[in-house]
Amino acid sequence: MKKASSSRAPALSRIYSFLIYLLLYLPIFIMILFSFNESKSMTNFTGFSLRWYRELFSSGKAFEALKYSLIIALLSAVISTVIGTLAAYGIHYMRSKILRRTVTSVTNVPMMNPDIVTGISMLLLFAFVQVILGLQHSLLGFGTLLIAHITFNLPYVILSVLPKLRQMDPSFSEAARDLGCTPSQAFLKVELPFILPGILSGAVMAFTLSLDDFVISNFTIGNSFQTLPILIYSMTKREVTPDMNAICSIVFVVIFVLLLLSNLTGGDGSGRTAFAEKLRRHKKKILIGVSALLAAVTVGIVFLFLFVPPPVEKTLNVYNWGEYISDGSDDSLDTIEAFEEWYFETYGEKVKVNYTTYPSNEDLYNKLSSGAAEYDVIFPSDYMVAKLRDEGMLEPLDFSLIDNYQYILDDFKGLFYDPDEQYSVPYTYGVIGLIYNSAKVPEGLVDGWGAMRSEELRGKILQINNPRDAFGIAMYDLGIDVNTTDRAEWDRAYEYLANQKPLVQSYVMDEVYNKMESGEAYLAAYYAGDFLFMYENNEDLAFCQPDSTNFFIDTICIPKNPARDEDTYRIANIFINYLLSEEPAVADAEMICYASPNSLVIENEEYIAYMSEIHEDAMDILYPEDLDFKAEYDKYCYRLLDPETNRYMNNLWSRLKIESAEGEDFDPTNIVALSMLVIIIAAAVFFAVRRKRREKYYS
Repeated sequence: MKKASSSRAPALSRIYSFLIYLLLYLPIFIMILFSFNESKSMTNFTGFSLRWYRELFSSGKAFEALKYSLIIALLSAVISTVIGTLAAYGIHYMRSKILRRTVTSVTNVPMMNPDIVTGISMLLLFAFVQVILGLQHSLLGFGTLLIAHITFNLPYVILSVLPKLRQMDPSFSEAARDLGCTPSQAFLKVELPFILPGILSGAVMAFTLSLDDFVISNFTIGNSFQTLPILIYSMTKREVTPDMNAICSIVFVVIFVLLLLSNLTGGDGSGRTAFAEKLRRHKKKILIGVSALLAAVTVGIVFLFLFVPPPVEKTLNVYNWGEYISDGSDDSLDTIEAFEEWYFETYGEKVKVNYTTYPSNEDLYNKLSSGAAEYDVIFPSDYMVAKLRDEGMLEPLDFSLIDNYQYILDDFKGLFYDPDEQYSVPYTYGVIGLIYNSAKVPEGLVDGWGAMRSEELRGKILQINNPRDAFGIAMYDLGIDVNTTDRAEWDRAYEYLANQKPLVQSYVMDEVYNKMESGEAYLAAYYAGDFLFMYENNEDLAFCQPDSTNFFIDTICIPKNPARDEDTYRIANIFINYLLSEEPAVADAEMICYASPNSLVIENEEYIAYMSEIHEDAMDILYPEDLDFKAEYDKYCYRLLDPETNRYMNNLWSRLKIESAEGEDFDPTNIVALSMLVIIIAAAVFFAVRRKRREKYYS
């Protein structure tokens, strides 16, 4: 019986381990699989292709972000490893136990601190230093990002090295000094080799944490470049492009190979190949060589960034939504690169456009209001223009340099957010409507917002995960003014959403792409331009524009910046004018798939043909013939809510997301009970395996 029970234990252990590793690695394998997908779909594998790897190597944007991520990760890992090792050495040899424990505890605090707290505190520190030094230009940039990464990496290095120092027999170092070694020689020849595994472990940890960081980087990076995590996050306005799957797959494979080589050179020597044994025997020389190479690369990079002056050229800092300009993919025009070339040919001087992206208007506002970064051109939505204008954060445009403004249709001029046409130029516009699966939804069911409350579609409806839009949908359906300050009306809209909640599959933003393209959901409220993106991957999708709905306009503005010189202001206006010229305006409209207020675009035959290839009714969806845009916009657009109304709306939204709707079988205790059950099962498996192993050894 003992033999039978002991044989079951390893089997149970293997199954448990398999499930754990499946949970950890299945998402990565899926990502690698879809990096070879022929289409853009992230849910349907349409065929094997190397298309996205070719796109990756032909586009510099992703590689530029990866380059900076690797440089920052390498520099911060090397510097924090050196400082952390010395700090751990000092902490270990402190004579006072109380002081040693205190310093160790203080060192551990940053690891338990939320990243957002660390990011904000670092941002405030750099802003404070900027004020103290009386600098007009923002400090944020490569240096501040490197300092921030070194700061949060240090505790992990110290934590990795300290245990090795505690394991080391102090008599070894004392014997070395007795035999004539100086303290530095004793450290290098006796102590350092012993604690080297801890140092390398700390260095790898620091490199990985730095490469992966988003939150702290987002607060301390400035405007001159982007790291890979920030670039990927900025794409969440729409889908993360498949070339990101390709670059992440490459990074994963490289890390996997490095770990494999590390394992081959470690262990007790059993089962090694001749190659692995040779690596192990020369491990010390290899480590010294790699360390020397890394040190040389680090010194070289620091020298280049600190002492080699950048080329003399004008710079323009542009801050835009993710995937909101033609970037050269799919043989399209690279608008930024084309502008740089055009400007040089026209004015005889070089200009470098630092192009970075943000995921929401609120992120843009926070960056501008904090004074942490300086931008020359931004792309806020209409209501945000009004907010920035009222707070004195926008610079009037020089329309003598923007002669292409004449091609903007009159319907888009003199609107509420810029009535005197001083601060903005319309860039794109759009409308929120209903996207539905015509193969799954009964014909005639989707004819207005009432479809969002259809019992026939229970569990297949996607509500937009944005309080302004979600409440807007409820108010349009109820006939309420979306800009009302009457709390009773907001309560009516809340009841609408609460009663709708049992019918909703989930509240989504960019997740809507996968759910609608795969057929997991049948109906979603989302933007018309994004429908055209989804239609490319699922031709069963259709679009319905309700009679009352939100129209929005995204604009181009110049934010105020006391440090900006007149020449940069001139270039910013010229850049805006260039975006309104025919070739880049058409390329951007084709890339974004939102409607354009530019007559040069609307009347362009190639643009009309291109959009008709995407969807035969694309022009009718984007530009309805019988639409009086200005009247509809003035009637239904979102205006800036007063602080009290905005706060009340957010409170209602939080209540909606937390509380269960009437009649919905949901209880938070169910989640707690389920979690406890999973923990109990895992613990039972663990103790059963341990008991069986003990029986095996003691039988």
